[in-house]
Amino acid sequence: MARKPALSHVDAHGRVTMVDVADKPVTAREAVARGSISMSRTAMRQIRRGEVKKGDPLQAARLAGIMAAKQTAFLIPLCHPLPISSVRVDVVPTARGYDIEARVRTTAQTGVEMEALTAVAVAALTIYDMVKAVDKAMVIGDVRLELKTGGKSGPYSRK
Repeated sequence: MARKPALSHVDAHGRVTMVDVADKPVTAREAVARGSISMSRTAMRQIRRGEVKKGDPLQAARLAGIMAAKQTAFLIPLCHPLPISSVRVDVVPTARGYDIEARVRTTAQTGVEMEALTAVAVAALTIYDMVKAVDKAMVIGDVRLELKTGGKSGPYSRK
């Protein structure tokens, strides 16, 4: 019978604990996450024409994603604060809204998957916040890890 993998954030007594990374080697690490936000044609038209009263939601989303990646340890319990060396957030128009991609890099003892995922989620939420007066039915979805490199577990690619 196959053994279930142990959860790294739970001790032998079932208590939540932060993973000790002190003995892990410092390595270059990168994570890429993606997600999307779909919206009405009216909302897309206003964004693309620069007619959103609160300002440019795409630039605000990029900045919010970068800031969120840097604050992940304050938002997600048990995440380690990391020295992030690079965060890139891209927002690309689609037929139904926007695709969002975040790429985060560090040289540390643990990876930046949570930082990339947080960047995508907060970027999407920022677009929602700035456009909700026009379209409250927007849908944020498909937030997922696409790629991870570095660390003991090795590379991961969704493809």
